[in-house]
Order: sequence, then structure tokens, then C-alpha cells
Amino acid sequence: MILGIDFGGTKIALGLADPVTGALFAQRRLDTDAPEGAEQAVRRAVAAARELLAAAPSATLRSVGVVSPGIVLPDRILLAPNVPGWGRLRLREEIAQRLGPGVPIAVGTDAKAAALAEWRWGALTDADPALFLSLGTGLAAAIIVDGTILTGANGAAGEIGYNLRGVADSGGHASGSASLEEAVGGRWLGERATALLGRPTTAAQLFALAEHDAAARALRTDALDELAVHVANLAIAIDPARIAVGGGLTRSADVVFPALRRRLVQAVPFPPELVSARFEQDGALRGAVALAMTVSAESIDNDRYPARQVTLPARNPSPLAVEGGLPAG
Repeated sequence: MILGIDFGGTKIALGLADPVTGALFAQRRLDTDAPEGAEQAVRRAVAAARELLAAAPSATLRSVGVVSPGIVLPDRILLAPNVPGWGRLRLREEIAQRLGPGVPIAVGTDAKAAALAEWRWGALTDADPALFLSLGTGLAAAIIVDGTILTGANGAAGEIGYNLRGVADSGGHASGSASLEEAVGGRWLGERATALLGRPTTAAQLFALAEHDAAARALRTDALDELAVHVANLAIAIDPARIAVGGGLTRSADVVFPALRRRLVQAVPFPPELVSARFEQDGALRGAVALAMTVSAESIDNDRYPARQVTLPARNPSPLAVEGGLPAG
């Protein structure tokens, strides 16, 4: 077996999978309990992983893939503000210590891993260039060109949550803000809806209330219109053949997709195909499995099991070829 772990801002997903096909045999889902901090999230995730393994006593753990928001470095995680202490986390090291020695571990960024899963098994298999959008608690994109996931000089390619909203936007990363994400990301949409409606409201509840509440509908419309502008600008810059959309907001695809499609058709010289991701809600977990498959294959080839970080080469015709480790993002 191989193990995939997806750490999200609101949930942790785990799955045991076949090391050759990536087929999932068993899954678990936990709340992240973000206010309680990073350590408890990792501890509970590993405990849940042990329970999954205990339920398959004849299985041998071949490798592990772990994904997280932000840029996963050996000694910290950058651009991941949603869980206190997450930035100081040595993710691969923490997982290795808790699972025990001898199991190879690959770590990476959740949106890029989800794009890898869509490129390998899902909605982006024959698209070049291709764009994956993760619309959930936060916002992120992953760009695939000639079978390679673009990481950027610092692993931060596709971090569209930091996009400025216009010339009057005085925020930005230097001031500690992620302007676009704080306007239209799921967590902040819930906060804006709570302030507007005067009662605790999640993004999902906002989208449901918008069907019969004018104030909720106006907030939803404004958020989707703003998001669509940024998606259109991204499409103009990249000229993708196809855009696949995953994440929590796709539960409201009936309103999200028309808003995006209208702006793409209106603004982009060559509008790309817009589709739902095959793995709408578990793309990052599937991506973690894909990462585990790469390091599992390498460990089999080498007849050894080094517990280390793995990265995708910056220039390679296949995103599954592994040389030295998954780049910082």
C-alpha cells in the first residue's frame, strides 16, 4: 500500500492506495481544528493513518505522499497562514518521525499535486497548456506546460490569492495580506457573509441563502464577478487549452461556472474549455497519492527506502519523473 495525506485549512483527508494504479482502498476525513494549531493536526492525522493501516494488517506501507497549502520547504512552510504554527512546521520530518524510519516520503503543495492528479488521471490528461484552479478555503492555480507543472523561481507560481484587486489596492504580501483570497476565498466569504447578515454564515450557506436573500445574492455575485476577472486575465497570459476547476466552491457549480464562462468568452481572445475537475473534492488527496507513487517507484528501482523529500524537476517532459525532490511548491 501507499498512503496519501492532504492537510487542508478545514479538513485532513487520508487514503490508502495501490502503489501501481493509485486506486484508493480506504479513506478517512478529519477536521483540521485549525485554531488548535499545527502539532495536533499532524498528530491526529498520523494516528488516523495508523488506524487505516491496522485495518489492513497484511499490507506493507511502501511510501507516503503528503500535501499542504503553501510552499513546502524542508524546515518550514511559506504562504500558509490558515493554521497557527503551520509556517514553522517541518512537515516531512514530522511525518517521518511519527510513522517511524524506513518509509520514503514525498511532500508538496496541494494545488499543484491536485493538478498532477488531473493531468495523470483526470480532466487535463490531453490538454496542453492546462490550468487547474483550486477554489476552496483559499485560492490557487497550477499551470501545466508540456507535461511539466510550473513551479516558478520560488515555488510560488499560481498563488493567485495574492493578486492585487486593482490600482487602489494598497495591500499585498509585504503587508501581510492576500488581497484576492481575502475577498473571494471560501473562508473570507464566510466572514464577509457573517458581517453582512449578522449571524455566523459559511461560504456554502451564503451560496444557498443567495437563492432567496437579495443581500446574500449581491455578495455572491460580486465575489464571482471579481474572481472571473482574475481567471480571465490568467487565461489571457497563459492561453490554456483547458481549465479544470476543483475545490469546495464547485459544490455550487451551477452559479460558479456560468460566471467564469461569461468572462472567459467576453475577454479572452481564444477562450479555453472550462470543465469540472474529475476529482472535484479530493484532488489534493489524489495528488498526494500520485506523489507517493513516484517515490514508491523510485524506492523499488533502487531497492532501498530513503525517508527524504522528493521534488519534480523544473524541466522534464513528464511530471512523474523524479530527480532529487518535489520543488518548493
